[in-house]
Amino acid sequence: MPVGPTTRRRQLGADLRRLRERKGLTLEEAGARVGISKATLSRYETKEGSVKWPAVDALCREYGTSDEERLALVELAKGAKIQGWWRSLADPIPESMNLMLTLEDEVVREDHYACMYIPGLLQTRDYAEAVHRASEMQCSEREVQHMVEIRMKRQELLLRDEPPHIWCVIDEAALRRGVGGRKVMHEQLQHLLAMSELPHVTAQVLPFSTGAHAAAVGSFVVLRGPSPELDVVYVDILGGGLFMEKPQELGRYRLAFEYLSAQALDLESSAALVHRIDKES
Repeated sequence: MPVGPTTRRRQLGADLRRLRERKGLTLEEAGARVGISKATLSRYETKEGSVKWPAVDALCREYGTSDEERLALVELAKGAKIQGWWRSLADPIPESMNLMLTLEDEVVREDHYACMYIPGLLQTRDYAEAVHRASEMQCSEREVQHMVEIRMKRQELLLRDEPPHIWCVIDEAALRRGVGGRKVMHEQLQHLLAMSELPHVTAQVLPFSTGAHAAAVGSFVVLRGPSPELDVVYVDILGGGLFMEKPQELGRYRLAFEYLSAQALDLESSAALVHRIDKES
């Protein structure tokens, strides 16, 4: 998978922080040496906003990097201009979704735990419409359709030549929750079965019989970048989403997903349960 601008920007921030800490300098000390403020350097390292490549070049010289590493980081800085198909949309999108799309555009893998609904990347249009109408009761029909179009456009990443691996652990409750009526649910469950046949989609069911499990607090997604330090966790909250990237937070959710996957049914048994639920409903 080619490295995009968002990944380059996040990798640059992680590298700048690593180099400064290796040199034993504070933000204030390092910034003073190259003529930038502590706040600006902090923004560079926390992967927020644009970055000026001459400042990166100067920082690398102060940190004593090799010419090869310095030139590589300068190229990262030059290429770190965030763009994406969603930025040309006529209607605005929520900021949390903007960040989600930015990150998702460049992941190599996504780990989904879904306890309420089928994961968005595997939803049919009718199912997605029913979900949005229920969760966004004050939205106009235009707004609902706008959000559904974005969700459908997101799914195109599954059709890329080098798509990310989508690993989903879906709670049985999400499969049994009647969204949009019998016809919509039948089509959704059949779509889920079809998508799970793709080599880059893994779909497991966490059955009720599992009892208590590792993620009783709710749904989440671990967005995995080209390297572990670029991973981000996304958690659904009312009115948007929460992103977490501190090592302790990432470790907790990575471990939770490992436990969930171990507790869930294997692929064949998962498909059989989806079939059974479809016939029963």
